[in-house]
Amino acid sequence: MPTPPSPREILATLLPFLKVAGAYAQQIQQRIASHPDKFEDGHLFSNALTDADLSVQTFVEVVLLAKFPDLRFYGEEYEKSYNTKYFRAIDLGPQGDYLITLDPIDGTRYYTDGHDNYMIILTVLNADGFEAALALSPAKDCYYYALRGEGTFKGKLNDSLDQCQPLTVTNPTEKVFLGWQISPMAEQVRSHYPVVNINTDYSAETVVPSINGLLTGEISGAILASGQFIDTAALAFMAKEMGYHLTTYTGSPPPALSACEDYRWPGLIISATESMQQKLIEIMQSV
Repeated sequence: MPTPPSPREILATLLPFLKVAGAYAQQIQQRIASHPDKFEDGHLFSNALTDADLSVQTFVEVVLLAKFPDLRFYGEEYEKSYNTKYFRAIDLGPQGDYLITLDPIDGTRYYTDGHDNYMIILTVLNADGFEAALALSPAKDCYYYALRGEGTFKGKLNDSLDQCQPLTVTNPTEKVFLGWQISPMAEQVRSHYPVVNINTDYSAETVVPSINGLLTGEISGAILASGQFIDTAALAFMAKEMGYHLTTYTGSPPPALSACEDYRWPGLIISATESMQQKLIEIMQSV
């Protein structure tokens, strides 16, 4: 197999096409028609499969097959995609054999309700960890990207990677985002910090922060039952590259991606400060 492109080269090549996909998603947002539910588990976001999900993934797949046909690729809608069979693999390979992942519309319930805090998230994964992640926010005219060991950057949609500036969030709102399955711990966390309990606080009328609020300063911490490589783990990686703290519930670093199952890290805690991180670890260990 030929030498793979660098993670930065992958991001730089795909960025113009991701911007086009973002413009498409923003254009059709008000006219979007949701497909039937993905799952039947009652999850608030389960009915989030839309024309935009399928169309954005197909577009990115076409670009990847044209530009990087030898790379592995896993997209959220791989089961419905016409292109899955054309990729060499959809899983993690050995070290150095990168896997590209895509969440075509992260926060699809926000998207279908007309909110602006949805994203298109693409990652470059290695067996031992994240190499890169890019999160495009079409409705906010910006995007973020991170490269392992190099920090997280932010730019306008018209900016190239080189034009982006290092991302530093100063004075983030002292508020902790609780993932769907963490909702039962809301009172324990609330006794120490204000919380965004997505299970009870989500509103179709008023925007509430999601985990991408770590990058905007809308929240300063998050507790997740698990971190999917394609979205929540990617944002956690970007927050870590920005300087935030990222551990499992025990305070240990997240495991190597190759040691995980179902494309996800185990339960995660992300915080802006060491003191918040330690307090949230204590809370999760106590329950």
